[in-house]
Amino acid sequence: MDTKTVTNILLVGVGGQGILVASEIISEALMLAGFDVKKSEIHGMAQRGGSVVSHVRFGARVYSPIIPEGEADFLLGYELLETYRYLPLLKNSGKVVVNNLKINPPSVSTGQQDYPEGIAEKIKAICPASALVDGLALAKQAGSVKTANTVLIGALSRLTGVDEHYWLTAIERMVPGKTLEMNKKAFELGRGCAV
Repeated sequence: MDTKTVTNILLVGVGGQGILVASEIISEALMLAGFDVKKSEIHGMAQRGGSVVSHVRFGARVYSPIIPEGEADFLLGYELLETYRYLPLLKNSGKVVVNNLKINPPSVSTGQQDYPEGIAEKIKAICPASALVDGLALAKQAGSVKTANTVLIGALSRLTGVDEHYWLTAIERMVPGKTLEMNKKAFELGRGCAV
């Protein structure tokens, strides 16, 4: 990555998916790599499965933690519908890494609406530079479905140009010891995805 410009990563999903932990790991890896990093989170009803959004910006000097509309370089989506909703924040040249996962919003759970069909296809149509990752399957392969957030970090890491060493060091610092090996495996599985 060019250190003179600011690069923007937007993480979106729902409460309970580990998005805030993921943004901490991403921020740590970028700081270790020598970047100035700013981070901001919006988590309304996160504990009830509500929308969670985290902004991570990095570069030689970053002045604001909020990504302006249409300026996200990377959209890291933990759930399909939430990813689709936040596509307007993505640059025309931006890239999407999205978990192939549907979590029903409250309106669908209560029967007021149906979950929209073909969301993955709609994301691909709007952003051809998008990668669909089966985060849950890879997380199970790593040893726990709770490592799906780390799978997606691994997939994102290949796009940033930041050395793998910084990512693994950040994971070692931010993840509890008892789950460290599973998370490292999840990261490597994600890093091996075609993005």
